[in-house]
Amino acid sequence: MSDLVAEDAAAAPVRVLLVEDDEVIRTTVAMALERYGYRVAVAGDGLAGLERFQEVRPDVMLLDVMLPGLDGIGLCRRIRESSMTPILMMSARGDALDVVAGLEAGADDYVVKPADTSVLVARIRALLRRASFVPEPAGAGEPLGDLLVFGDLVIDPGGLEVSLAGRPVALAPTELRLLLVFAARPGIVLDRQTLLTDVWDYGWDGDSRVVDLCVQRLRRKIGPDRIETVRGFGYKLRR
Repeated sequence: MSDLVAEDAAAAPVRVLLVEDDEVIRTTVAMALERYGYRVAVAGDGLAGLERFQEVRPDVMLLDVMLPGLDGIGLCRRIRESSMTPILMMSARGDALDVVAGLEAGADDYVVKPADTSVLVARIRALLRRASFVPEPAGAGEPLGDLLVFGDLVIDPGGLEVSLAGRPVALAPTELRLLLVFAARPGIVLDRQTLLTDVWDYGWDGDSRVVDLCVQRLRRKIGPDRIETVRGFGYKLRR
């Protein structure tokens, strides 16, 4: 663990907001993350979490699903109204409904509690890499300067901006990274495991719901027909 701690300590402190109503879990996780060099702010319920978010402006957010008052799903939706900050949802049960609701609300990833600290750190690092990801285009789209153009969908990989019919499209970090991965290989079928590796930075222990749900969210924002499902294989971005 010492190498990981040294690695994090050498960089500028990452601000983490942990919203968890269980005081024991909240304290334990916060202390563990601080040992890795993270600067951790905490809140014990949804409304307090929203206030702390506005005060702290964290680099990444760890958000429990079950919270008193404003629950984690509702808080995630509120955050997504104004911010694309990476969000990692935490579920005590790993229940399919919790996972689906969290991801559809705009979360980027989820873990099942209790999660080992090394797993949380790996997920946080993956989220932060995703938020600053720029792939190398390989035969992607019709070039227009540094832009990638697919009809009225225009992607600026350098500026990390997307527009549709001339209007900006607000994408969460994972949605943007997913689109950039597709745009780098238009017309190529990418299976779920490839997307898990290229977008989420790790294997997912056989659960591909996170890919399917993120594709659904992306379709709602850029058009339902742009990303084609190839049954039994995966997905591809239409040329």
